[in-house]
Amino acid sequence: MRLKFAPIGMLIIAALPASSKSLWAVPVYSIEQAVALAQERNPEILIARKKVLAARGSFVEARSGFLPSLASTGLYDKRQTQSETNLRQEDYNVILRLEQNLYTGGAVTSQVAIAQLNIDKANYELQEIVNRVTMDVRIAFNELLLNRAKVRVREDSVRVLDEELKNQQERLNAGIASKLNVERAEVAMANERPELFNAQTELKNSYLRLAELFGTDLRPGAQAPPFEISGELQYRPNHPDLIDCLARADVNRPVIKARQKDIEIEDRQYVLDRSALRPHVRAFSGYEVYSERDPDVGPEFNYGGVVGINATWNIFDGFATKGRMQATRARREAAVHALAAARRSVASEVRSAFFDLKQAGRVLETETKNVQTADEALEMAKGNFAAGLSTQLDVLQAASDVTRTRTTRLSAIYLHNVALARLAHACASSTEDLDFGSKIKSAKRDNDKATQAADVARPPEKLSQR
Repeated sequence: MRLKFAPIGMLIIAALPASSKSLWAVPVYSIEQAVALAQERNPEILIARKKVLAARGSFVEARSGFLPSLASTGLYDKRQTQSETNLRQEDYNVILRLEQNLYTGGAVTSQVAIAQLNIDKANYELQEIVNRVTMDVRIAFNELLLNRAKVRVREDSVRVLDEELKNQQERLNAGIASKLNVERAEVAMANERPELFNAQTELKNSYLRLAELFGTDLRPGAQAPPFEISGELQYRPNHPDLIDCLARADVNRPVIKARQKDIEIEDRQYVLDRSALRPHVRAFSGYEVYSERDPDVGPEFNYGGVVGINATWNIFDGFATKGRMQATRARREAAVHALAAARRSVASEVRSAFFDLKQAGRVLETETKNVQTADEALEMAKGNFAAGLSTQLDVLQAASDVTRTRTTRLSAIYLHNVALARLAHACASSTEDLDFGSKIKSAKRDNDKATQAADVARPPEKLSQR
């Protein structure tokens, strides 16, 4: 029965419209789409957003101190007496009371201010996490592009070396090549295959890292990634200025703003602690229904309105308030040190990313020239081998140098993009805002350099090709 229904199932699938088939297609993301997806689904960002909502709830709670409160209380009891008495054994009391704070010594005002500062702090921490996740996604995306390009390079290299091995075996069978040439070709291909396996494993790990940033659960036993990415590893020149980057980071970085809010929170907390030494005054009014136990005083059932003022003042609390104020002052001093440490850490991040960006640019420039030199060396080696002036080993070594230099050049492009993403995160800015030098460079020159640096590293079609 299964064999009979299998062709029918295939016909049904083939007859489905294109829109239905697209539901099974793997989504393809560009780098901006990947960033947007991570900002929507990343677990750390979702947790930070919930903390913002929690801070807003605390603000609603603190603001309630400015609003009147309406409460209802009731009491009923029945007493057992040991001797005869004229007092009634049942007693009940029900009251509906409306209360309003008149003076709290600054406690309610400080609580509301602290709640608002906590909202601002939670928002800054959310922005910091979003910026960090954005940086991680850009780095992981470029790493995936790098590893995918490396796999293509290694696959092409293995293919070329395999063709060279077959060529040398045919020449050996024809009697125009020695067995040494065949063994050298075998060794070269055997040395290249582990590099291909390593590149394929790194590519799979890159998919895992990006999926983790997306908050995507991988199915057990899944062989293919649940998504694909578009684009190629490319170099786009950027000319930031260190002084401007440091100034931008000091003004825009959310982590610095969050530490500043910590100081303001402790200042308000000190006022809140000090309010315990001042009187608290509340006005109330309501309606009460109560019983009178003594029959000589009046009837059992009574009711009426009630209005009054309630005031409390802690004259001495065993130095509890003094201890809280001392702890708050210590936390404020710690917050000041934390702000200074955050500024130094951010400045260090900016300088480190800036230096890495400059180094990547120099390495890329060097490797671009080195690729050209390696290509020329390979052409010379093939020409000398054809003329009988060199050995096959020279050709294989030159081909290996071409693959290595082009792979290194790809890595330099990746390091440049990573450093640029780190610098943008450190400055809390976009990469376009950091390109201060683009105003003095022509668009044509930038496009030419980007085009020259963006070509994918590929070995020659054949080692015998000239």
